[in-house]
Amino acid sequence: MKYSLSEDTWNQEELGAIQKVIDSNRYTMGAHVQAFEKKFAEKMGVKHAVMVNSGSSANLLAIAALVYSGKLPRGSQVIVPAVSWSTTYAPLEQFGMKLRFADIDTDTLNISVRSLKEAVTADTRMLFAVNLLGNPNEWEELQSFCNEKNILIAEDNCESMGAVYEGKALGTFGLIGTYSSFYSHHICTMEGGVAVTNDDLLYEYMLAIRAHGWTRNLPEKSLLHQRSGDSFYEKFHFIVPGFNLRPLEMEEAIGCAQLDKLDEMIAARRKNAAYFQKRMANFPEIRLQKEVGHSSWFGFSLVLQGTLAAKRDALVRFLEAHEIEVRPIVAGNFTRNPVIRFMDCEMPVPLTNADEIHEHGFYIGNYSRNSTEEIDYFIDTLQSFLAKG
Repeated sequence: MKYSLSEDTWNQEELGAIQKVIDSNRYTMGAHVQAFEKKFAEKMGVKHAVMVNSGSSANLLAIAALVYSGKLPRGSQVIVPAVSWSTTYAPLEQFGMKLRFADIDTDTLNISVRSLKEAVTADTRMLFAVNLLGNPNEWEELQSFCNEKNILIAEDNCESMGAVYEGKALGTFGLIGTYSSFYSHHICTMEGGVAVTNDDLLYEYMLAIRAHGWTRNLPEKSLLHQRSGDSFYEKFHFIVPGFNLRPLEMEEAIGCAQLDKLDEMIAARRKNAAYFQKRMANFPEIRLQKEVGHSSWFGFSLVLQGTLAAKRDALVRFLEAHEIEVRPIVAGNFTRNPVIRFMDCEMPVPLTNADEIHEHGFYIGNYSRNSTEEIDYFIDTLQSFLAKG
């Protein structure tokens, strides 16, 4: 048996959506993108959604909009968790922010509120919070502290679409939030990402920045730009430095079909998680991620403790030999990557918990359908490894 990190979730609905785009002969951003954005915003309970070509681009777009709108000046101090994907941090560096890394919570794997409080200074302008592997942050405590300190919140939710905290969708707790629809994520549009906000000005900045910085996609009654009435001029009028982050019509047509199945797929992931936790209860030296709220269970993290702590690499090799795909928990402690030398950053607090998952942790996949057979195979393989001593 092969237990991969992810698998395809498409069927005839997605293939049919692709064919409709082909038949229309319109491939670049158009009506399907608009339909998906409307549907996504309604699903997440927000006012605005802007689709882009990846979750990484969604983060870039979000930070760019915050900067050009004046809400996050260049050179601002931003708190980030030590465990996340590279493109949580890269846009902050690219726009001249000063990063301060806080440690993660040993159980939830999200930013430690205690460590956050220790990392914050009088100059802290924003927290870029990450909901790791589908798991919500302790949002009530985070929001209360940030409101008290007048700290903005942006939310990287690229791994946690479909998760909920106190009845509210993740990705909607900050001023701006981001999602990914890459192949291995909760919905798959081939490549893709979304940024959401309830702020009208940020929304318009994102519309312009996504497409070269031009005015063409702005509303008729825009907060950013008063139209001249000259359509020849307006089609190529630029008001802000931008990128080409536009998605394809095909991606959005697929996305609409995938959104229709999101609740069903998240329910399957949660059932798999409950079964996995039950099967893992007999392994006291393996720590699992503690759920906060209602996780969407991107994958299953495992941190080896006690006598197993030194056996992570041997176990990884054993699992891989039995065709069970494993990987680090996201990127481990990100500050231990060589790229850190390019970043204006500080590590003002010990990153002890991030180091632990870096050295002793890994994760395996979770699927959007019943995967008890794969989980049983993993448990059997794990027991075989432990029996070797």
